[in-house]
Amino acid sequence: MTVGVCYFPEHWPRQRWERDIEQMAEAGLEYVRMAEFSWGRIEPERGQFDFEWLDEAIELIGDHGMEVILCTPTATPPKWLVDERPEILQEDPDGTVREFGSRRHYCFNSPAYREETERIVTRMAERYADNPHVAGWQTDNEYGCHETVRCYCADCSNAFSEWLADRHGDVDALNEAWGTTFWSQQYPDFEAVEPPGPTPAEHHPSRLLAYYRFASDSVVEYNRLQTEILREINDDWLVTHNFMGHFSTLDAYDVAGDLDLVSWDSYPTGFVQDRREAEATVEELRAGDPDQVGLNHDIYRGALEQPFWVMEQQPGDVNWPPHAPQPADGAMRLWAHHAVAHGGDAVLYFRWRRCRQGQEQYHAGLRKQDGSPDRGYADASTAAEELFDLGPVDAPVALLHSYENLWATNIQPHAPEFDYWTHAGTYYRALRRRGVQVDVVPPERDLDGYAAVVAPTLYLLDDALATRLEAYVEDGGQLLIGARSGEKDPYNKLPDALQPGPLAGLVGATVAQHESLPEQVPTRVGYGGDEYEYRTWAEWLDADDATVQGRHRSGPADGQAAVVDAERGRGRVTYCGVWPGRELADALVGDLLERAGVTTHAPLPDGVRIAERDGHVWVTNFTDAPVSVDVPGGAAWIVGHERVGAYDVGVLEGTLGDVTVTRENSEP
Repeated sequence: MTVGVCYFPEHWPRQRWERDIEQMAEAGLEYVRMAEFSWGRIEPERGQFDFEWLDEAIELIGDHGMEVILCTPTATPPKWLVDERPEILQEDPDGTVREFGSRRHYCFNSPAYREETERIVTRMAERYADNPHVAGWQTDNEYGCHETVRCYCADCSNAFSEWLADRHGDVDALNEAWGTTFWSQQYPDFEAVEPPGPTPAEHHPSRLLAYYRFASDSVVEYNRLQTEILREINDDWLVTHNFMGHFSTLDAYDVAGDLDLVSWDSYPTGFVQDRREAEATVEELRAGDPDQVGLNHDIYRGALEQPFWVMEQQPGDVNWPPHAPQPADGAMRLWAHHAVAHGGDAVLYFRWRRCRQGQEQYHAGLRKQDGSPDRGYADASTAAEELFDLGPVDAPVALLHSYENLWATNIQPHAPEFDYWTHAGTYYRALRRRGVQVDVVPPERDLDGYAAVVAPTLYLLDDALATRLEAYVEDGGQLLIGARSGEKDPYNKLPDALQPGPLAGLVGATVAQHESLPEQVPTRVGYGGDEYEYRTWAEWLDADDATVQGRHRSGPADGQAAVVDAERGRGRVTYCGVWPGRELADALVGDLLERAGVTTHAPLPDGVRIAERDGHVWVTNFTDAPVSVDVPGGAAWIVGHERVGAYDVGVLEGTLGDVTVTRENSEP
């Protein structure tokens, strides 16, 4: 377990570097990430390289007992390169070229840019191939940030045609798979299938899904170009990439296949403002939402089924969300512990100093621009002292998460409020409220060993996945499937069979009707002797070979089945045909975990979470009210004690079953 920082020596006079690096070491930091935006400094003009400044910074870091994570600088091609080879620039759907003056302005499919990438990555890697202070590399920086996964230039059009030809063989097969007879959208050849530009009405959903897949695959290929160069030059380096939170346009699981380590960039007080529908509470503006951040921790841990890193941890106030509240006292330390509790092995704060120039002047660092400590410095130093080595997370539950299902539901949400992330988060929150560790994994992952599996939206479904889920249940697994599963085939078309399509035999029911509902329509479902609210989406189920566990209690669906379950072999499957509200999600998940024999906590207070890792339990409090922790006599506290204060953390030896958490002066 370790703490580090991101540093930009090129932004500061050389005479400051040694003191900066001394202070990093004094704070207990172990890793320093550098050079992700440095191409213009390394190569100020073609073929004229200046590595002396970077050599000096790396040597100083090594002299102070720390290690360096270098970054390939490809996120910011310099002006001279853009002027020489303007074909590297991205284009919007309407043909507008994305000009120089920001970052991420290159096209992943540009042959010219791939050539330039190979040249600069090779030159940098060869320079530091034998440097003992360089532990590894981050490829590029935040692939796809600023809506840059999908480009619409001529290079992308050519690559898209080739991509389609590789997958379909002949254009007649494509026309059949997509169903292009609708609105006379047949294609005479693959070259005629262009990137989806502006149209009077909606695009064909199969074409859009194909382009989204292609664009993500383009990033995978581009990243692979870099990882292969780095490994060829020094196979001992660790190679990672820094992904982003709740990022929708890039399949992180596919990119991760070429990495040694998955990392991501965590900004809790920004995320609650710009990537979820609920308005942030005051407490969330000060510390974030533990489940929103936790879901991303678990996605990136699940990508390679191993510990992850937080490559950029929010150090204080940040520049990019609508507002920039100062985090609560202790929040920066809390976030580091929260990451470790979810399986993180390193947390690097972004950045060391607040920058005096450019677009990020309002982004805090661990130290202010004059070098004096900012509010996050003490938190980072404390976290560095408190963290200790741990084994991996052993999660008893898997939550199935798919970027392709996300893309397809975004293409045809059938309701403005239907959001894949929010729907999946409903079930994830219910699991985390019980203190249960969750592996978030793609549907194709091997599910053996999980006591329970939750599949919120298996929207695109084929026979192979249905067969695997059937085998999981038959072998004793407990499976909970959410609404809109089996609605489409892999090409984003309705199948011949009624929903849930290939899962109908396993579920023992089909969908007779569905509806999407605005907020003002009353919605009620009876389940387990109680009534609950649901939202946005409702299905009326015909139960042919299943037991009805819940029925609609409102609207024209009144009396129709809404929740069914069925025993299959040694296991059981539940299908929930509505988007459950909080209480219904808690009831469904509670019943699932009880059947699966998973140890749980009573539902935790909002903003308070428990996580178990390697014989230790973390109690993280993202609220301004203290909580009390009851533990067996003699339990050893590693960090903190039985009273976990506002925006604080406690760590003790034990298991989830040993711990009871209550908000002071309130019920659990």
